[in-house]
Amino acid sequence: MRQHIAVRCVQLAEHILETGDTVRDAAKIFKVSKSTVHKDVSERLKEIDLVLFEAVKEILEFNLSERHIRGGEATKSKYA
Repeated sequence: MRQHIAVRCVQLAEHILETGDTVRDAAKIFKVSKSTVHKDVSERLKEIDLVLFEAVKEILEFNLSERHIRGGEATKSKYA
C-alpha cells in the first residue's frame, strides 16, 4: 500500500474517533468520496492498525444503527 494512502487512512480514522462523524461528513472534510472513506476505514485500516480499526468500527456501527432516525429527522425538517 502506498504511504500517502496509509497516512490518509489513519487521519480519517482519528478524525472519526475524535468527532464521531459519519462517513459522509468525513468525506466532505477530507474532500474524497464516501466510498474512499469507507474503504479506507473498513478494509485498509485493518491491515495498518487493528486497534484503531476496532475503535472506528464501533462508531461506524453506531452511525449505521442511527441512520434511519437521522433520515426521518431530515425529512421532518424539510417539510416543516
